[in-house]
Amino acid sequence: MSSPDIASILENSRELDRLRKEQEEVLVEINKLHKKLQATPEVVEKPGDSSLSRLKSLYIQARDLSEREVTISNLLLNQLDAFLPSGPPGQQRRKMDGNDQKRKRMKSDSDISRLSPSMRSHIEACVSLKDEQVAARVTSDAEKDEWFVVKVINFDEKTKEFEVLDEEPGDEEEGSGQKKYKLPASCIIPFPKRNDPASTPEFPAGRQVLAVYPGTTALYKATVISTPRKRKSDEYLLEFDDDEEDGALPQRTVPFHKVVQLPEGHRQ
Repeated sequence: MSSPDIASILENSRELDRLRKEQEEVLVEINKLHKKLQATPEVVEKPGDSSLSRLKSLYIQARDLSEREVTISNLLLNQLDAFLPSGPPGQQRRKMDGNDQKRKRMKSDSDISRLSPSMRSHIEACVSLKDEQVAARVTSDAEKDEWFVVKVINFDEKTKEFEVLDEEPGDEEEGSGQKKYKLPASCIIPFPKRNDPASTPEFPAGRQVLAVYPGTTALYKATVISTPRKRKSDEYLLEFDDDEEDGALPQRTVPFHKVVQLPEGHRQ
């Protein structure tokens, strides 16, 4: 195992610890609100009381943290699996007959049933992304990460890889056809549901995000200037990095369903 691989595993482990601590903090706040509502349930009927909306916000935050924890855990498992031997040296392969294939399917179903509920939920969420547009890191080198809008064709539950289609490759791409990629879950970020803005956590002003640049299918780092709630619309007001015009950064509107969390360690 090389030093960069070890560093990546340690970094993800630290992120897992951070997520769990944040989950504990959110749980404490939820319990406080539970006790308050149990002691004085009539408080929700008072004008201006925001207890229920606060509770909903905390539940959404807890759900998002849990999903992020599953993603990081899955990434760590994949990283560790990459360095474990896949079988005894020189192991002979043979053609499987119908019974062998049936037994293999039964074992696969059994393996899935033994997964934790959160892991099963994560796999089901990945499978459900079929035919959906997502943000995907299709290239990564020493200098920068490139993220594009792609369409999910399939999710392989065995390899934990997505097969995606870049429906609009750039003019500089070789050839003019659509391009397919096979990518691990760590390279995929689902977009918020377009038809459900209320359940989508809002990034506050000043937060750095990854967003689709207007008129393109590419995502770049940007800073939130104003939120949809504040603007009373479905769009963020953003300033994109390296988007300078006449010595200033123009402010551009982007739909909320084209804005996602900035990946840790993003390079642009």
